[in-house]
Amino acid sequence: MDSNFFALISRMRYIERWSLMRNSIHENIQEHSHMVAVIAHALGVIRRDVYGAACDPDACATEILTGDLPTPIKYHDEEIMSAYRRVETIASEKLLGMLPCELQAAFEPVLVGETQRELYPIVKAADKLSAYIKCIEERKAGNNEFLNAEKQTLEAIHAYNMPEAEYFIEHFIPAFEKTLDELGTIK
Repeated sequence: MDSNFFALISRMRYIERWSLMRNSIHENIQEHSHMVAVIAHALGVIRRDVYGAACDPDACATEILTGDLPTPIKYHDEEIMSAYRRVETIASEKLLGMLPCELQAAFEPVLVGETQRELYPIVKAADKLSAYIKCIEERKAGNNEFLNAEKQTLEAIHAYNMPEAEYFIEHFIPAFEKTLDELGTIK
């Protein structure tokens, strides 16, 4: 039996994000998922190594592989949010079912199992941090369309009251304001 799992992940590059806004820098969900996975892994390392809490950073690196609804729609009311969470669950279950049976047990915990539920707050924070970085990059490119989203996204991150996210903001976000030359400068 052939598996559609990795072919579907490959096609994520054709689905654009931020479709309701004018973008200076286009981003697809494959790029977004990669960034969220990298940030989620970092948040897991911060949780474990800075704050001493039990965490498996490798498991944090699994991003939910569903397409994004525009934020104003999915957070409009509780009924829509509940339906969207159900869509994410169904999509994750369908994705798991695309794997050969002998591989499903390895992917199940991070796609639909207990590990996924435990790490959901880290992945959500990583998702917001990725969005915040996108807003910074758009502002730096002269696109004022993202100014309100930047402010609201930062407020949402702070509202999580997650020390790992605050640590990430303090230690890593300032570098996103720098030019490439400034990033390469050794002090």
